Amino acid sequence: MKTFSTASRNALAALLLAFPGAAVAQDDAAQAIHVVEGQGCECCVEWTEYLRQEGFEVSSEKRFGTLLMQHKMDMGVPVEHSSCHTGEIDGYFVEGHVPAEDIRRLLAERSEAAGIAVPGMPYGSPGMGPESRREAYDVLLIRKEGSSEVFSSYAAASEQ
Repeated sequence: MKTFSTASRNALAALLLAFPGAAVAQDDAAQAIHVVEGQGCECCVEWTEYLRQEGFEVSSEKRFGTLLMQHKMDMGVPVEHSSCHTGEIDGYFVEGHVPAEDIRRLLAERSEAAGIAVPGMPYGSPGMGPESRREAYDVLLIRKEGSSEVFSSYAAASEQ
């Protein structure tokens, strides 16, 4: 790990004060997410498009079968919490149809976690049909050792 001298840290602080836009550029970079999608999966494409509309800079690639599952395992996604696509942002995985607000919250809180997940493919979650017909689902915080807890909950949409 590289360490910086006091003089270097002071110079950086002065630079950020002189050019406040430099700090904003760093924040924008934290919004870049890379998504590994299932080959031929339309809801994966819908979710990545949703993230773009929410202001994330999305890069993506497609993988099929065992290559996709191997990627999930390498990222630390527990099999019981898997879905059709896996994102990676700022050292965290984002598994499945996670709402943008939960991704932003994870990044803001800097949780000691491997990532967050929406297991399966709940109808009405981002990329999975209209929110007006949403079924109830939870976003789970996945700890690095594999345990999980509810990070946020979404109630079923009211019948209209």
